[in-house]
Amino acid sequence: MQAISSAVVFGGTQSVWTHASTATGTDMTFAVFTPAGDGPFPVLWYLSGLTCTHQNVMDKGEYRRLAAQLGLMVVCPDTSPRGEDVMAHPDNWQLGAGAGFYVDATEPGYEHFQMDQYIRDELPALISQHFPADMSRQGITGHSMGGHGALTQALRSPERFKSCSAFAPIVNPSSADWSRGALTAYLGADEQRWADYDAVRLIQQGARFPELLIDQGEADSFLQDGLRPWLLQDACEGTDIQLTLRMQPGYDHSYFFISTFMDDHLRWHAERLA
Repeated sequence: MQAISSAVVFGGTQSVWTHASTATGTDMTFAVFTPAGDGPFPVLWYLSGLTCTHQNVMDKGEYRRLAAQLGLMVVCPDTSPRGEDVMAHPDNWQLGAGAGFYVDATEPGYEHFQMDQYIRDELPALISQHFPADMSRQGITGHSMGGHGALTQALRSPERFKSCSAFAPIVNPSSADWSRGALTAYLGADEQRWADYDAVRLIQQGARFPELLIDQGEADSFLQDGLRPWLLQDACEGTDIQLTLRMQPGYDHSYFFISTFMDDHLRWHAERLA
């Protein structure tokens, strides 16, 4: 690991790091906010959305003041592998660099796209080794594509996470115009192979997580074609999953929306990670 930057903020430390990833075969960058004190601190993972890096939530997410007060460590990974050998698709923002979709790709040309393995195994090992993290108390959240990643990670690893929330997540990427192209490119045309990366399908197949908090802007331009949180609500009906779905009038898909409700999500996680 190599430090890129470090700054004191609200008594804690916001740092950015790079390392050579064995999962992706590329250099990967991630950010960590560590509160003041010796720890160990509960860990909240924030997974970003399409076109984003670790930097977007650092600049616009407005999480550090309250995270410092609550004693939460916040880890912000990148959204995909990057580099000269990584398939970029500059003419398609929903595929390639910046659009990893938190899957482990199986198709030729996308060998570097092993973001599920990276988030599930490799980065947690680094956080455990190098930071004062209490890995027995982990929560996960994310936005849009990152909300999809947060939901699927929690549903497939309920023993790892004690809390899960999302901002405007892609809840059923198998059927969304927004994501079908990426899943086909990364995983192939057999849609049965997509199920592990689809929150609605995971729940339909028996995956469970105790509680989910979802905030969704009603003025989100991607609501009908890409996000469709009512499908998650339908999937949770009749199960023991306690879903809190809050439709927020007037809010769009931007970080204005995320920063408005960030404190609610931080408090949600802090209560469950206490």
